[in-house]
Amino acid sequence: MKSGEAKLLRDLVLYAASAAFSCLVLFMGIRQLDPNREASKKALETKKEIAKRLGRPPIQTNSYEDVIACDVINPDNIEVEFDSIGGLETIKQSLYELVILPLLRPELFSHGKLLGPQKGVLLYGPPGTGKTMLAKAIAKESGAVFINVRIANLMSKWFGDAQKLVAAVFSLAHKLQPAIIFIDEVDSFLGQRRSSDHEALTNMKTEFMALWDGFTTDQNARVMVLAATNRPSELDEAILRRLPQAFEIGIPDRRGRVEILKVILKGEKVENSIDFDHIAGLCDGYTGSDLLELCKQAAYFPIRDLLNAEKSGKGSSEPRPLSQLDLEKVLATTSKTRAAASEYTRVSSQSTGWSGNREPDDYQ
Repeated sequence: MKSGEAKLLRDLVLYAASAAFSCLVLFMGIRQLDPNREASKKALETKKEIAKRLGRPPIQTNSYEDVIACDVINPDNIEVEFDSIGGLETIKQSLYELVILPLLRPELFSHGKLLGPQKGVLLYGPPGTGKTMLAKAIAKESGAVFINVRIANLMSKWFGDAQKLVAAVFSLAHKLQPAIIFIDEVDSFLGQRRSSDHEALTNMKTEFMALWDGFTTDQNARVMVLAATNRPSELDEAILRRLPQAFEIGIPDRRGRVEILKVILKGEKVENSIDFDHIAGLCDGYTGSDLLELCKQAAYFPIRDLLNAEKSGKGSSEPRPLSQLDLEKVLATTSKTRAAASEYTRVSSQSTGWSGNREPDDYQ
């Protein structure tokens, strides 16, 4: 009888061990098949980093918020400040009053409804004028976490997942507030709704706008949507209504180009005799990005001279300073691409008064 009981007990132990091993294999297999496994790991590290900066325990998030957390940027890791952007002084002052101040001093804007936090801000203008840099500088100056929304992370092959990911953007922003939800090239995501749009994209837009409006009911929520585009005329009217403040980041004037050149060459090894006003006058129509490329190309001339000197046996320990002649050589031998700016001008001229409903004294 005892041998039979021992055999039964041994069989039960073997069965339990086999079942446990099967469950472990099944669990590990499911984890390996999880498409968001790596994103969840990265999101956990990001949450720990943000929690350490905020001085609070890591927040509780679901699997969809973990995917969005991968695009959360700690403002301490952003190197762009307002001082890093040349020109645009009026716009930077307006952005400070309308966007940064409500995030930094919410108690000043908690009295009544007229001084509530901004629902959304639109930055529009030709490519290369500094819209994305301004967005990063706003996050840096305000200390708000920066959620860079990418449409690729919102799309899913599973039905209904896109709406859940959109909801996760706003729920995560609410948990991490103060937060800025940034959408670059917003026209590709929230453009005009057409009958030819795919059902999933239409549902995603509808969910985004519904949740966006939902945050206006919470007067204490320090969450703002910041959008950038070079095709403002292609935005849906419902989106424009949710972006009450719009700033045109246009082609810099001569004074703006001088400031941009000084910012770009700050900290570089350059000659003190460079006439920035003269160079700016030769760069009519250049954007900030064009000026940066101009300086990068000019920086190769001292390297080229150093290599030529080494070939002739007159090597030097380091390149000479960048001179005004180097910049003038680049301007004389190359021509910038005006296609993007021309496209922006053409589209803007065809726009049917999308910004015409704004008053002249609005922040523009």
